[in-house]
Amino acid sequence: MELVPIEVICHSGHKADEYPKFFTWKDEEFRITEITDRWYQGDRDPETPAADYFKVLTVLGGTYLLRHELDEDKWYLVQMKK
Repeated sequence: MELVPIEVICHSGHKADEYPKFFTWKDEEFRITEITDRWYQGDRDPETPAADYFKVLTVLGGTYLLRHELDEDKWYLVQMKK
């Protein structure tokens, strides 16, 4: 798994950065139309920081997996290595 840093614009409701609305990757903005899945990864392993994951669909029909590392407030596009 490779983590690619991205910029994300989020909806903030009951908490800050509640869910992503747009992200920028390779100088292109992707508008998110739907969050199809989301989950939380706890911090049992000190080598793996606590993070929220969002599987999202974009306007152009792409499916992407985004990771938000909570302690550092950093967003990543998760790319699977082949």
